[in-house]
Amino acid sequence: MRPETPVIPEPTIGLSGAPLDVDLAIVGAGPAGLYGAYYAGFRGLSTAIIDALPEPGGQVAAMYPEKLLYDIAAHPAVAGRELIDNLVRQVAPFEPRYLLGQTATTLEADGPRWLLGTDRGVRISAGAVLVAAGLGKVTPRKLPCAVPYEGRGVGYHVPRLEEHRDRDVVIAGGGDSAVDWALALAPIARSVTLVHRRASFRAHEHSVRQLYRSPVRVLTEAQVVACHGVGRLGSVDVRTENGDTLSLPAHTLITALGFATNLGPLARWGMELEYRQIRVDATMRTSLPRVYAVGDGCTYAGRVPLISVGFGEAATAVNHAAVALHPGARLAPGHSSDSHPVPVPA
Repeated sequence: MRPETPVIPEPTIGLSGAPLDVDLAIVGAGPAGLYGAYYAGFRGLSTAIIDALPEPGGQVAAMYPEKLLYDIAAHPAVAGRELIDNLVRQVAPFEPRYLLGQTATTLEADGPRWLLGTDRGVRISAGAVLVAAGLGKVTPRKLPCAVPYEGRGVGYHVPRLEEHRDRDVVIAGGGDSAVDWALALAPIARSVTLVHRRASFRAHEHSVRQLYRSPVRVLTEAQVVACHGVGRLGSVDVRTENGDTLSLPAHTLITALGFATNLGPLARWGMELEYRQIRVDATMRTSLPRVYAVGDGCTYAGRVPLISVGFGEAATAVNHAAVALHPGARLAPGHSSDSHPVPVPA
């Protein structure tokens, strides 16, 4: 059973009284943010987690909850939703304050502390800040011919695989998401066709090998050029490299063409940026004191954009934040197997 998402009442904190007071404010409730909240609790720090989405999980929960992830340590394969459920369950004993469905908009120095404000008027006073907001606001790149059918057969991700059972599905794209969704839908849908405008894929090599061994019809050097249907999508036209046009039945068209990203208000907080990412040092600290950044929204030499890397960055940032907040504290947290501060829920 999925753990119940903490329910946040209509915010009154900060509207007429004192701000919510915590040791660490975390901007972003994706995997790195949730793990950062767990590690903060392990170090005895109170937390508030702010996210624009209405539930924890970030892009994993919003865009590919049923997609299997194969590169998470100790999980041969784990669905995105299960990964998020486990992270929520892991942090639950430390009782983080979830401020969901609202965007962190302002960051101001308040003596030795930081004062964050959200678009719902909530204020959070924090000793340190952890930015785990990924690449910020994500906007899908769109096929012009598909826009009129958005929500009527055209989408940009697959929240629930079962909705496509016994349907004809066309996927446009050549990256990991396109290939992974094609493989996941192949046993469920009536037909799956993957259309990619180039001859080679940007996805993991192992996934591409699986793709060519699967029932998925693969059309490379081809593009979706037209969509048809009355009321909702019924078919698409695909133009091949030799100029031929194929008409394909399509109850669903998934356009996995990538996303445009925007840090939004975070870009105005005074942190040093590099190509729309937040530059950090070896402690994951930004150019602002006691403000750290982790996950795909940060950058440093040699960084690899993996969820597993984000977990390590979150642990590094929180341990350094703990020392910054309590100068007498040890940087090394000790072994959790020896002295976990609270019982772990079953």
